[in-house]
Amino acid sequence: MPKPTDIRPPFTRETAIAKVRAAEDAWNTRDPNRVALAYSVNSRWRNRDSFVQGRDQIVAFLTGKWDAEQEYRLAKQLWAFTDNRIAVRFQYEYRNASGKWFRAYGNENWEFDDDGLMRRREASINDYAIDESDRKFHWPMGARPDNDAGLEELVQ
Repeated sequence: MPKPTDIRPPFTRETAIAKVRAAEDAWNTRDPNRVALAYSVNSRWRNRDSFVQGRDQIVAFLTGKWDAEQEYRLAKQLWAFTDNRIAVRFQYEYRNASGKWFRAYGNENWEFDDDGLMRRREASINDYAIDESDRKFHWPMGARPDNDAGLEELVQ
């Protein structure tokens, strides 16, 4: 599977889908340092009510996120694309420190520089408490297996 930075604009449908899957796979590693390398040095984020700028802040943000969101599993789907922008929808599941499970639903808008690094990320996310028996994502920690249902196959 290509690294997110191996895929550069201008995007085609196929390269946009590959970019989304590469990003999903990277985030599922839960490795903040690895994930941050897909973003430009001065990348700007809005994630819910947090505003983040630059790789150091991205690493700090993701470190805190994955400390709080345990057993994190993410699935993304291409929604739309242009030459250097991609919109995705996603869902992820996690449990908090007290063992309560959640599913987060969201949308992201991404903008890339010519080197394929994301220079802007706008994320809107809503968390929904679920029972453990309602979980949809059961693959082992890490990348979602290719034969596991993506979001197109899931309802809600």
